Amino acid sequence: MRREKPDRLRLLVLNAAMMALALTLPVAFHAVGLGSKFLPMLLPLLLNGFLSPWRWAIVTGATAPLVSSLLTGMPPLYPPVALIMSAEGMVLGGVAAALYRVCGRRLWPALLAAVVCGRATTLVLTWALARSFELPPGATSAAVLLQGLPGVVLQLLVVPVALRALSKRDSLLFNHER
Repeated sequence: MRREKPDRLRLLVLNAAMMALALTLPVAFHAVGLGSKFLPMLLPLLLNGFLSPWRWAIVTGATAPLVSSLLTGMPPLYPPVALIMSAEGMVLGGVAAALYRVCGRRLWPALLAAVVCGRATTLVLTWALARSFELPPGATSAAVLLQGLPGVVLQLLVVPVALRALSKRDSLLFNHER
């Protein structure tokens, strides 16, 4: 019982920090004109999957886009971009968290699977959304995926470096098994 409370507090603080990053990074990226191409909100949500248990990563991934939408208007609720990003954030964090632990804390299999599954989620939801708006689903989905390619590259570059830096700095981030 004694161990549970510090773990829960640590996870609460960690997830609050990832949520704060998910709310502020997009504002900073948009301020310099880089905007949605680099998927700045998804970066801390993906990183959180490697630092938190899957349940925590899913909840933070689901709520960050919705909270951001309510506070800043980005991503928009209509068209429901915020809902698509919420689903992608859940998948990114959840897949990264689960596979990282299942794969014996091997970074690359979990990272690649999380990114592919997250983008696949966006593809499927964009396809369905385009059809409901009577837009060409193939072209719309392809455009959304191509627009996010710089963000995928950023995720593949930043997450390994951030994890390496964090693991050297603070072993507390990496000593939970849930």
